[in-house]
Amino acid sequence: MAIPTLKVNIPALAPRESTAFVQALKVCVAAAAYNVPIQFSKVAGQTGITLEVPGENKTLIEANSIVRYFSIIGSTPWQKSGEGALKDYALIEFEESKQDVKAWDVAVSKADFCQDTTVPPSPAEIIIFSTLQYLISTTPLIKDSVLSAWFFRTIESSWVKSGIEQAGVHAAIKPVTVSGGVLSVEEKGERVFEKKIKEGLEMKIPKPGEDILPVPGERNILITSALPYVNNVPHLGNIVGSVLSADAFSRYAKARNYNTLYICGTDEYGTATETKALEEGCTPRELCDKYNKLHADVYKWFDIGFDYFGRTTTDNQTKIAQDIFTDLNNSNFLVEETVTQLFCEKHQGFLADRFVEGICPKCGYEDARGDQCDTCGQLLDPLELINPRCKLDNTSPIPRDSKHIFLELDKLQPEIERWSKKSSEDGQWSKNGRIITESWLKQGLTKRCITRDLRWGTPVPLPGYEKKVMYVWFDACIGYVSITANYTKEWKQWWRNEDNVKLYQFMGKDNVPFHTVVFPGTQLGTRNGNWTMLHHISTTEYLQYEGGKFSKSRGVGVFGNNAQDTGVPPSVWRYYLLSSRPETGDTQFVWKDFVTKNNSELLANLGNFVNRLIKFVNAKYGGVIPDYSKGIKDPSFNQYKDSINALLKGYVEDLESVRIRSGLDKAMAISGEGNRFLQDNKLDNSLFASYPDKAAAVVGFGINLIYLLSALVYPYMPATTESIINQLNAPLRVIPDVWQVEDLLPGHVIGKAAYLFSRIDEKQEEIWKSRYGGKQEKPVTENKKKKGKQAAKHDTKGGQVMDSKQGQAEGKASEVVG
Repeated sequence: MAIPTLKVNIPALAPRESTAFVQALKVCVAAAAYNVPIQFSKVAGQTGITLEVPGENKTLIEANSIVRYFSIIGSTPWQKSGEGALKDYALIEFEESKQDVKAWDVAVSKADFCQDTTVPPSPAEIIIFSTLQYLISTTPLIKDSVLSAWFFRTIESSWVKSGIEQAGVHAAIKPVTVSGGVLSVEEKGERVFEKKIKEGLEMKIPKPGEDILPVPGERNILITSALPYVNNVPHLGNIVGSVLSADAFSRYAKARNYNTLYICGTDEYGTATETKALEEGCTPRELCDKYNKLHADVYKWFDIGFDYFGRTTTDNQTKIAQDIFTDLNNSNFLVEETVTQLFCEKHQGFLADRFVEGICPKCGYEDARGDQCDTCGQLLDPLELINPRCKLDNTSPIPRDSKHIFLELDKLQPEIERWSKKSSEDGQWSKNGRIITESWLKQGLTKRCITRDLRWGTPVPLPGYEKKVMYVWFDACIGYVSITANYTKEWKQWWRNEDNVKLYQFMGKDNVPFHTVVFPGTQLGTRNGNWTMLHHISTTEYLQYEGGKFSKSRGVGVFGNNAQDTGVPPSVWRYYLLSSRPETGDTQFVWKDFVTKNNSELLANLGNFVNRLIKFVNAKYGGVIPDYSKGIKDPSFNQYKDSINALLKGYVEDLESVRIRSGLDKAMAISGEGNRFLQDNKLDNSLFASYPDKAAAVVGFGINLIYLLSALVYPYMPATTESIINQLNAPLRVIPDVWQVEDLLPGHVIGKAAYLFSRIDEKQEEIWKSRYGGKQEKPVTENKKKKGKQAAKHDTKGGQVMDSKQGQAEGKASEVVG
């Protein structure tokens, strides 16, 4: 089984003489020696190194522990056990006792280290070697000693060289290589890691612990993605339809230096939570805690950069939802009505739709749910079911009246129509968002029930309603507000600031009416003005899996917690999903396309361009950008610059209009122009030797194009951007309107080259298809259908349908809220 790519948190760039760098060196050498795929994540202010162990709910917080862990789980593990392992452990304890070099000579002379450097080393060898690199910077080795001989033999091993290179790229302030047996630069004397960058290019990064708040006179953008419901694990369609799409736009806005806040969280109240808690034998709170963490972990692995990820089961949710409810009541937009519902006499409670099962009146299926029949797909009302039964105790419920509160959307319709017409034009809503909203308004809005007979929910602030809660689809959208309030006490600066804040919301199409009709109607009805209301809605169609649907129960498709098991890094997943984003119609996840996009697009296009040029600069110019001033104005370069700027203009227009997939296409086309530029200008040893000014100009043009690309791919593949800017020794770059070429100036020193992507073996396609192909759904037996149809013929039962006008959208929107 392939080892998943492990995310290692390392300190921000550190001097190579520091203990922080030594910790990173240990892990990098171990990863190379034991063949463990890792991805680095720099953490500002962190002084040590940590590794989150997948599937075990624990974190290793010490480099020596991580080295030992890699020696066990790597695809080329250390093989010794028993007495050999005990001796090795004793040597690690010796290293931790911080002895001087003389004591190390004695310890190594007694050690039984393997002479063959092609064999995976012991953990102690890696740990002692890395620490020795630190010690000999101040204390030289004793000539011809056992320690000296072992050290210089070990430093020639492939795993040490690879580990040192990776540590130099990812953790060192100054790039390092192996030269003459010690860590040093390749040039004569030490490479000075000097930065020469044009001013005004850097992306603004908020200070740690500082709240992001709107700034007068700036573009202030508030972004929300659909609040995922806590009763399931998100699949790839859920992820690309909401959180990933919103993250791409958020990162774009931040790379334009817009003042941007991106919030999300889990939606935790409602019937589905109670049902799932019963299935898992736990309380709703325990269930919510479990799934909130599960969702957060999945999104963290996918590099989703929320500014805050919260939840709806908070005191702020209760207060803000009850305040809005009270404002609506005071404004005379709430009315009490009596509703007929099914009541279970055995456990003395009204039954929510999902707690009722019975015979479908449409097709006769015996086990239809109260909200929908799984066989014919028809949306149902529980009162329509024939021979209904309580899912909790299998008794027959009876119809009983219950008082509920309704929001009079019909009275608010004229205001909602005026607002939606203006907002959809000004904010350029997605096409399906406009169509769905217009359809609802054309049908005519009706009163909508906003309370339920449940225990798990926001309490209704009215006398006589102590045993009722707010309906989840009323207070779920309020969750965006309360989650922001949990992020900052100054939440009103974001949500009561319509003149200075633009709200962008991302979701699947099922959730549109609740964001374009119900929640805006709620805001308007409070008569408590200045609400920040929807500016742009970005909705997606469905992502299908290999011609079918994702199904957790049948094991069909890749879910959020499966992606990392493939060993493919998050950047590749993000790229594939966003390049397949179902913006205007349904799209398909196909494993063959997944492998092809990695190998033919990421590796062959972007990866090849970046790696080829950075390697060339290191090999020919010692990592220093040459003086390209003499040839950079070469008229023959203009065609490439013009083509790149035309694509850049289209890229910015696409992202401003939230055409995320089209923007990615243009970013990759710009990378393609870079490859064409290098190919047409024949950058090679001959050009370098015979035409040095031309070679320098080609390098200057190309290396600055790489810097531009680092900004353009940041919304899509932030970890890839991080790798590029580390190799360039440059900060995160803003996305410009026009590219002027001369950003990284002559004399700027870059780091070592590192591969951005790895080739995926085409054989993996069939392996993954088999692993995630699941099983076919079992057909409903004919006996169940026949018995149900006979009962349906003799049924004379009727009943009142709650909110029948909006029932279809409500029934469909069970996956995610928001």
